[in-house]
Amino acid sequence: MHKLVKTLKPRTCFTALLTALMSLPVQVALAKSDIKLPSLGDASSAIVSPAVERALGQKWQRMYRSQVPTSSDPLLTDYLQKLLAELAETSQLSDRRLDLILVENASMNAFAVPGGVVGVHTGLFLHAENEHQLASVLSHELAHLSQRHFARGVEAQQKASIPSMAALLGGLVLAATVGGDAGIAAMTAAQAASLESRLRFSRQNEQEADRIGMINMVNADMDPHAVPAMFESMMKATRYTRRPPEFLLSHPVTENRIADSRNRAAQYPAKQYNNNLDYHLMQARIQLKHEITPQAAVKRFRNEMNGKTLSIDGSRYGLVLALTDSRETEKAWQELQPLLSKNPTKVSYQIAAVDILVANNEFPKALERLEAQLKTHPENHPLNVRYAETLMKAGRYAQSEGVLKQYSRKRPKDDYVWYLLAEVHGLAGNIVGVHQARAEYFILNGVYDKAQKQLRNALKLSRASYHTTALLQERIKDVRSMQENDHL
Repeated sequence: MHKLVKTLKPRTCFTALLTALMSLPVQVALAKSDIKLPSLGDASSAIVSPAVERALGQKWQRMYRSQVPTSSDPLLTDYLQKLLAELAETSQLSDRRLDLILVENASMNAFAVPGGVVGVHTGLFLHAENEHQLASVLSHELAHLSQRHFARGVEAQQKASIPSMAALLGGLVLAATVGGDAGIAAMTAAQAASLESRLRFSRQNEQEADRIGMINMVNADMDPHAVPAMFESMMKATRYTRRPPEFLLSHPVTENRIADSRNRAAQYPAKQYNNNLDYHLMQARIQLKHEITPQAAVKRFRNEMNGKTLSIDGSRYGLVLALTDSRETEKAWQELQPLLSKNPTKVSYQIAAVDILVANNEFPKALERLEAQLKTHPENHPLNVRYAETLMKAGRYAQSEGVLKQYSRKRPKDDYVWYLLAEVHGLAGNIVGVHQARAEYFILNGVYDKAQKQLRNALKLSRASYHTTALLQERIKDVRSMQENDHL
């Protein structure tokens, strides 16, 4: 999916900003009058409060999203949000509000940022063999959040949050765009600049996150043995590459760590765990995205079905998607039928059927299928998004506009909903609405200059409406305030 934000800011501008931040002594950075930060606590506690962590996390998220390509796939987003919510429910998190960032990158990575921001690289699905292994990584990250390792680090390094968060942002952005070596270089520069904040958790914190993460997995009815299995996959993935020094790795995987996790897992009674099919369906979606062409993906999934596969239904689903993308819709429909026969109510299969119908310009049938599903699952995110998209493709702009306006109130932090709303506003001739929706999209992605420009354009066209004018003027003030405060 095309993302407006990908071409908004030259990366060199960000690099210059990061370099400037990292070259400042901690005391000088904190003294700058244009940096507005809440108090980090008194001298006796010196611990970042949860409210401050939340504010820092929201600022950090907007800056990160402005620099890194992210995925807005509704099915993937919905799956991960539900899995995170399930794991959070049995975790030690006191604040279970979590914001997901799905990063379009084939590398095996995930991270957690203070304030409930969890990032997942799509490449993690290419290495985790099942949902339990994916959950082992997410549980570990949630444990870092629940134990407030960032705040505990700041306790030992008073008022170092600005360079810590800026350097963390820089390392993760570069790892997700330029590559791991550049990310490591940024981390080295941060250390060379004598910033006392560290970009990795201490070994003690890592061990604590391993232990608490496994407890969380067991409480969530996930296989604890997936932890050492995932560690081994990580080791295998880096076996033939030049590994950086361990102290520069955010999550060093060693033989001792694998052995420790295997010993801890052995303490739990052996039992049979379910292998969630939804994981394999999402894995197939990501495998398709990372193939060079749809035709190459067709070959890949056919070979899987005729040979070795972790899930025959997952491979068949991937084949259906690849055939649809290749415009071989008749073959795609034939391959989909066995899946629909097994589970006719599965949303992923129903949306696959809709996509085939849309590819054939059979919009009435596609909409009829979606409307039937929405009667049963009215709050389902992928169904609502696909319904709005299909209405738009069918030329029913006013109806799509109504669906998305209502849905944007339910999911105000979903940038793709605002992206779609801007598109359909334009097709419906609502130019003020185009500018407003684009502004919200840019705000969520931390691109404040463009957001203000969109709002000013809307303001010029709304003079006849006092109410709209007042709302736009207030929103411009909000964006200016965000821009002033979002200096890490």
